[in-house]
Amino acid sequence: MGMFNSQYDCKIDAKGRMALPAKIRSAIPESNGANLFLRCADDGCLTLLTQLEYKKIQNQVNALSDHNPETRKLKRSFFAMITEVELDSAGRILVPKGFLSFAALEKDAVVVGVGSYVEIWNPERYRELVFEDPADLSDLMQKYLS
Repeated sequence: MGMFNSQYDCKIDAKGRMALPAKIRSAIPESNGANLFLRCADDGCLTLLTQLEYKKIQNQVNALSDHNPETRKLKRSFFAMITEVELDSAGRILVPKGFLSFAALEKDAVVVGVGSYVEIWNPERYRELVFEDPADLSDLMQKYLS
């Protein structure tokens, strides 16, 4: 499985195409092929998943009961908010218009590797939801990782 990390500033063209950074592309396992999964995610960003990571979540969602109204709503919403995208020969993905609107993406995006997946952010939203001071990050790491 690929391990995604770091932060990159990217551009989105008028057709909604965004080139993934070379380091992100190189972390996608060869066995994955060119197909990835894009999801409207938490905090108003988009999540980009490899096929393996998507299958893990898909299997969990599919295992939920169809007899429970809450899990039916979860399944319906999950599958409505995810789409398959293809990495083209130039290393770009086409972000559907509804996904661009959801994440408030226009010309600029911040792409962040988050371990087993990638997040795509509106730059202003991203700045509001990350630590700018390393001391704040250290405090939280001590709280949760000690």
